[in-house]
Amino acid sequence: MPLHHAVLALLADKPAHGYELKSSFEQAVGDQWGGLNIGHLYQILDRLSRDQLIESERQPQPVKPDRVVHHLTPAGRAELDRWLSEPSARLRGYRDDFFLKLMAAVQTGDPQTLDGVVRRQRAHLLRELHSLTEARRQAPSAVVELLITAAELHIRADLGVVDAAEKNLEPGLAALKGSSAKARRSGGLTAPGAAADPAAPDPAAADRAAAGTTRSVANGNSAAS
Repeated sequence: MPLHHAVLALLADKPAHGYELKSSFEQAVGDQWGGLNIGHLYQILDRLSRDQLIESERQPQPVKPDRVVHHLTPAGRAELDRWLSEPSARLRGYRDDFFLKLMAAVQTGDPQTLDGVVRRQRAHLLRELHSLTEARRQAPSAVVELLITAAELHIRADLGVVDAAEKNLEPGLAALKGSSAKARRSGGLTAPGAAADPAAPDPAAADRAAAGTTRSVANGNSAAS
């Protein structure tokens, strides 16, 4: 639970109430991580309190409502140290929305659909990369700058996936569609050596019959004369 441990780390620095923690977290990680929802933060604090990793003290204020200040317990310090001492393992498997779009595009059997998915994703990633370049110029701390570097590396890796999709998936799909179209065209023609339909009219036979009828009429007319 990374956010839980991030809150423990902030409280290891000094006791704080909810809005102080929200502000400290957002200042520490910068815009790339995104804001911390105050409702979610209070849920985290409630969980940490139930687990006896923090203790909370209500402090009355003369005008404003009482505020609740949280501080780390020895158990909380031990849990933070344990978390910091372990490597961060990725979740099992590779789950990504873009990968599902690739799968869906391949299922359509249409090379243009796949090409559109690939091109739009590449354009989106390049825009993100450009925005990170701008964000780096305004990074307020070395930690935030490091997070921006990590984001850039992830985007470049994602661009590599886009390139691999274009290289490995598009030619195969185009070839498959070409084969299907050729098979459909071939299906509309009579194969060499195939037997003719006996019920079908024979144009040559019809011509011969008409010629014979013409000769018979001509002979009859001659005899009558």
